[in-house]
Amino acid sequence: MSEDTSNEDEQHVHRHGEGHLSGRRPRLTGWILTMFTALVVVAVGFVGVVLGHSKAGTTSTITVTGSGTVQGTPDTINFQIGVSTVNPTATAALSDNDNKVRALEAALLKNGVTRKEMQTSGLNIYDNTNNQGVVTGFTVEDTLNVTMHKVQRASVAIDAAARAVGNGVQLNGVSFTITNDSSLLRAARIRAMDNARLAAGQLAKAGDAHVTRIVKITDNENQSSGTYYQPVATGASLRASVPIQTGSQPVNVQVTVVYSLAN
Repeated sequence: MSEDTSNEDEQHVHRHGEGHLSGRRPRLTGWILTMFTALVVVAVGFVGVVLGHSKAGTTSTITVTGSGTVQGTPDTINFQIGVSTVNPTATAALSDNDNKVRALEAALLKNGVTRKEMQTSGLNIYDNTNNQGVVTGFTVEDTLNVTMHKVQRASVAIDAAARAVGNGVQLNGVSFTITNDSSLLRAARIRAMDNARLAAGQLAKAGDAHVTRIVKITDNENQSSGTYYQPVATGASLRASVPIQTGSQPVNVQVTVVYSLAN
């Protein structure tokens, strides 16, 4: 074969290859453009979701605590009253104590205390010894926990119980509570919310913002109790008139309020 003929064949092959390559370019370019467009659409959609969550999560809030206190008169009294009996034998001490406790209960029932308001809170029997450790007798103590809703009759009831028992009577701490406190709590809550709203407004104004709405309220009810402690007394030291002053008692409510803010 001549050299001219070889060159012609090589030129024919080269032009034929160029023809095939030039025919593939439009299809390849179109595929690349389609994929790029799809990626742009997906990317734009993803950014929109993230921005939506970001806007919802950037709400400014302020949390404050407000307190409200009102005074009320106690309507319930609680006290512990019991009998202590000493006897040379345990059985005799227990028998004597039982009789005195029955007399104590009867006196309470006649003076405004109901059976539902009395509950045995302690019953103890222990021996008494001298310096040499020799048993000299036995002591029995029986105590009642009394809750009276007729506060004005408590003084008479305690006096009658002491007289019925005699020198063996024991009187422990006296405490007062407010059981019918719904109206007091309502007033205390209103004051607490007013104080919380005032504090939130002042803080927001100081930060060049203003309160828009309430997001969350937590009610932290806290009723205080006033207690009067009567020292342990015996029948000989109790007077005919037992002075009991109920005084007043605070009812306190605390609220934690979360407000949203706007500039």
